Amino acid sequence: MPPIRDGLRSRSMFDNLTERFGGIFARLRSKGRLSDDDVDAALREVRLALLEADVNVKVTKQFLDRVRKRSIGSEVAESLTPGQQVVKIVQEELVTTLGAESVPLAAGSPLVVLVVGLQGSGKTTTSAKLAARLKGQGSHPLLVAADLQRPAAIDQLEALGARLEIPVHADRSAKAPKLVKEALRRAGAEGLDAVIIDTAGRLQIDIDLMAELAAVRKAADPDEVLLVVDAMTGQDAVNVAAGFLEHAQLTGLIFSKLDGDARGGAAISARAVTGLPIKFAGVGEGTGDLEVFHPQRMASRILGMGDVMTLIEKAEENWDEQQAIDAAEKLKTASFTFEDFLEQFQQMRRMGDVGQLVGMLPGASALKQANVSDADLARVEAIIRSMTPAERRDPKMIDGSRRRRIASGSGTTAQDVNGLLRQFAETKKMMKAFAEGRSPIPGLEMPGRRRTRKR
Repeated sequence: MPPIRDGLRSRSMFDNLTERFGGIFARLRSKGRLSDDDVDAALREVRLALLEADVNVKVTKQFLDRVRKRSIGSEVAESLTPGQQVVKIVQEELVTTLGAESVPLAAGSPLVVLVVGLQGSGKTTTSAKLAARLKGQGSHPLLVAADLQRPAAIDQLEALGARLEIPVHADRSAKAPKLVKEALRRAGAEGLDAVIIDTAGRLQIDIDLMAELAAVRKAADPDEVLLVVDAMTGQDAVNVAAGFLEHAQLTGLIFSKLDGDARGGAAISARAVTGLPIKFAGVGEGTGDLEVFHPQRMASRILGMGDVMTLIEKAEENWDEQQAIDAAEKLKTASFTFEDFLEQFQQMRRMGDVGQLVGMLPGASALKQANVSDADLARVEAIIRSMTPAERRDPKMIDGSRRRRIASGSGTTAQDVNGLLRQFAETKKMMKAFAEGRSPIPGLEMPGRRRTRKR
């Protein structure tokens, strides 16, 4: 539907790794039988792909040793499809490296979460995202601005709290441990059942940072101490996690900026090096862009197998079921209008970045070649919003002068408007044909239907 234009498309952090794995696995699957030399050659390529993705050398070696041990045994030799069996082994061992299964937050009444990390890692935003997530699950959280080293962090947290309608406890003149104790008393008095504490960070791990953190931890007695790690920092992320683990009694990791263009190795390495579960992943800049980290799903994404479960969950959270049913009925009767499309379009946009959504589909690396970006979708929305309500209901009334007005109002061209009108008409025709069980392409039979020859 969107008019496609050439241009740069943002890449997710695992795209390069996914493409490399895709090529390696395609060659494996093409072989009827696999010799030890075939397995070794494939694993050499896997090793290079992992190292180029910034995966820790020790983690890479341990991962490949496990894969090779299983791949040269009877598990593969006796398989009818040895190439696919090796792919399955790689997936299973990648899941093991990432942590086997998701680990929920600990229980607490109130639940007290200490959010720690270096300055610039995304602690403050992540604290707000976590509070928003808990609020969406029915909790009543309190955000605590305990980063007293950076006044801007307090301002930022107060602004995020106001936007999310979540109370923020702040006192610029207090010491951090005293502030935390006051916040806990407030939570008890006001019946708030989750306390998210944003702590101070530094540009590097130092004695002062750890001493302050120890004092805050003692005052808070938290159920969780979660380290926010910037996924863009590569191998340094592993060193940061190991440093905090030594001093801060961490219980888990949160990776921020997992939607960025880093190479992805930090996320794979940190879990294996620290032994700590990755509990959440930040996948965007919005306050709702914090996902539970599922190792099985992430391994599938990395290997190009998609993540349909997360896509379904996003749809369930953001899609109005009745509107979808109404839209389907309108498509059947060809009464689907641009107003209906705009409603569906807005629901789809609420699900997240279009590149991320495409990345959750199996075989996404091929689909991404279409290069549909959020900018393309924004142009479509701008064109539709520049139409009058009457024009949205009846696009046939849009003549040349109306096209020029719509183009001017949306910052596009008359050709863009023409292209959208044409695509919309063709899509309606195709969807109506599918709904009626007819082929949308003349001369092509629909599956399961047989054409009768006239006599």
